[in-house]
Amino acid sequence: MMRLIPLRSPFNPSRSETLPARVRRFVSVSFLVLLGIALGESRIAADDSEPKSDPFAERYTKHEYRIPMRDGVKLYTVVFTPKDIRTGAKYPILLQRTPYNLKPYTVDAAGRPGYLPDSYVDEQFIFVLQDVRGRFASEGTFVHVRPHLDTKPDSKSFDESTDTWDTIDWLVKHVRGNNGNVGMTGISYLGFYAAAGMIDSHPALKAVSPQAPVAALMDGDDTLHGGAFWLCHNWGFMNWFEQKLESPTREEPRNFDYGTPDGYRFYLEGGSLAALGDRYFKGQIPFWNDLVTHASDAAWCEARDITKHLHNVRAAVLSVGGWFDGEDLSGTLKTFRATGAKNPGIYNGLVMGPWSHGQWHGGDGSSIGPVNFHVKTAEYFRKEIEIPFFRRYLKNDTNATALPKAWVFETGVNEWRKESAWPPTNAVAKSLYFHSGGRLSFDAPSAGAGDFDEYVSDPAHPVPFTQIITTDMPREYMVEDQRFASTRPDVLVFQTEPLTEDVTLAGPLTASLHVSTTGTDSDWVVKLIDVYTSDHPNPSPNPTRVKAGHYQQLVRGEPLRGKYREGMASPKPFQPGQVTKVEWTLPDICHTFRTGHRIMIQVQSSWFPLMDRNPQKFCDIYHAQPGDFQKATQRVYRTHASPSALKVLVVPGQ
Repeated sequence: MMRLIPLRSPFNPSRSETLPARVRRFVSVSFLVLLGIALGESRIAADDSEPKSDPFAERYTKHEYRIPMRDGVKLYTVVFTPKDIRTGAKYPILLQRTPYNLKPYTVDAAGRPGYLPDSYVDEQFIFVLQDVRGRFASEGTFVHVRPHLDTKPDSKSFDESTDTWDTIDWLVKHVRGNNGNVGMTGISYLGFYAAAGMIDSHPALKAVSPQAPVAALMDGDDTLHGGAFWLCHNWGFMNWFEQKLESPTREEPRNFDYGTPDGYRFYLEGGSLAALGDRYFKGQIPFWNDLVTHASDAAWCEARDITKHLHNVRAAVLSVGGWFDGEDLSGTLKTFRATGAKNPGIYNGLVMGPWSHGQWHGGDGSSIGPVNFHVKTAEYFRKEIEIPFFRRYLKNDTNATALPKAWVFETGVNEWRKESAWPPTNAVAKSLYFHSGGRLSFDAPSAGAGDFDEYVSDPAHPVPFTQIITTDMPREYMVEDQRFASTRPDVLVFQTEPLTEDVTLAGPLTASLHVSTTGTDSDWVVKLIDVYTSDHPNPSPNPTRVKAGHYQQLVRGEPLRGKYREGMASPKPFQPGQVTKVEWTLPDICHTFRTGHRIMIQVQSSWFPLMDRNPQKFCDIYHAQPGDFQKATQRVYRTHASPSALKVLVVPGQ
C-alpha cells in the first residue's frame, strides 16, 4: 500500500524508491554536499549565487484551497494552473488524492510536486493534489482503506467516493480555465483513491487510471496473501506511516531502528506478530493493532476490498500494473476484472509491464536486478499508452491512439502484446503435473504410478524468501535466482526436461495440490520458475557478478494458509496424516519459457520473513506462544487418484 510514491534516487535516476528510502538517501546526499563544501568546490558557491530556473514554476502557478465536503469537513487541496489560462486557454483537470503529504505547505513553493512525472507536465493539465480526509492539512479522521458505503444513511454520509465527487464538483465550478473534463490517476495507495473515486462517477470525471491500486488489502495486496501476513513489507511501513508527529506538515517521520541489517534474524527472534508489536510499538500504532485483532475476521477483511463496489463507473478506465510488483500486482488485475464485470459499455483497459512497484514512472523500465528486458518499457508506456489515453478522453483528441483491451508485456521474449481480451481468447487450459524423481510434465500420472514426496517444515528454520541481507522487501525478490532455495531439504523441486520449443503461459495460475501434514495447520507456497540454459549470457553490466547459466528466475509465487483452504470465513484444521486437496489462484503471468529452458515448480511451507510463520498448529497465529511452534512432516502426493499440479493457460505457438 504503502511506501508507494515513486521517486528518483540521486544515485540511480532510473530506480523508483520509497519515502523511507528517500530519507536515507537525503542523509547521504547531505553528507556529499558538505564534503564538497569542505573540499572548497567553487561550483557549489556559484550555484548558490545563481539559482537555477524551475521550468515547472515558469509554466504553472500554485494555489491552495480548502474544499468543503458534504459533512462540513474541509480538505486541503493544491491546484497548479498553466499560466496561459489568462489568455483564455482551457485545460482538463488531473486529480490525485494522497494519504502521504503535499509538502511544502506554502503557496510560495511553486516547484513541481513529486507525484507528477515529466510526461504529465509536458502535456499540460491543471494539476490538482489533495490530502485525503484526516491526513496532514486536511480536516477529519483518517481511516486506512476506508470501507465504501453502498447505501448512505443520510445526506452527510461520506466515503472516499463522495469526497471525490464533492472535490470534482467544486473544482469544475471554481477553478478558472478548466475545460469541464476531469481525470484521476495515482499509484498504489493513490491508486486506491483513484479506484474509489470512480464509483458513482461525477459527470465531469472522464478518465481514470488506477495504477497498482490497493484494491483488496487483505486478499492478495499489501497485507494478506492467501491468508498469510506479508510481514517485512508491513512492519516498517506501519511504523513510518503512523508515527505521532507534533507538526506533521513540517516534520519527517523516522525510520524504524531494527538494530541489525538482518531482517531474517530480527523477525525470527521477535516471535508472533502480537509479541513484535508489544515489544516495539507498545500499542502506539493503531492499524497494527487492528490487523493483529481483526485480520482473521473475514467480514472485516472483505470490507477493505474496493473491487466489490466498483459500480456506476461512467469514465474510461485504464488499470496499470507490473508483473513483478511485490506489493499490489493483484490489485491491478482485480480492479480491471471487477470494473469490466460491473460496468459494461465503458472502455476498460489493462496494461501490464515487466515492472516492480511504480517502476513505470521511475526510469526507463529496461531491467529489474539482473534480469534485462532490452526494451525501455516505462518510456514506451508513458509515451505510447498513458498520455494517448488521457488525450483521448480529457482533451477529446480523436487522433490519439485507440487502446486495445489489454496491452501486456510478454517476458521471456520481451515483447509487447496487444490483446482483444485478457486472458487471450486462444489460450488453452493445461496442467503441469508432478511426477516421481522431481519430473514435471503436461502428462497426468498414469494409473498405479506415483506416491508422494515429503519434507520436514521447521518454524525455527523457515525458508528465506531472498538471499539479500535486508530488513525490507527488495523489489528484486520477484525475479530472484531461486538456487539458494532449491538446495534446501524442506523445498520440493519439480522441473521439465529442456524444452524443445517455446512455451507461452498467459493468464492466472492455479495451484492444485493433494497434501497431508502431521500438524493441524500448514502453509503451502508454490513458485513457478524459469530455469535458464547453461550457457545463458551474464547480464551486462554485472556489478553483482551474477552467473546466469542455470539461473532459476522466479516468475510467480504465492502462498495459501492451509486453515483457509475453504475460505477466510471458514478456518479449518487439518486432520494429521489425512490426504487433503488444497487449491488457490496465483496472479496472472505473461511469460515465454524459451527453447532449451526448463519450467520448474518449487513447493515449500514457509517464505520468511516475507510472510509470517505458521506455527503448524491450529491456533490464533497472531498471538501464538513459543510452545505453539512445532515441526511438521509435509507430504505432496502425485498419484493418479491424488495428483498435484499447477493449472496454466498455454498460448499456441506464435
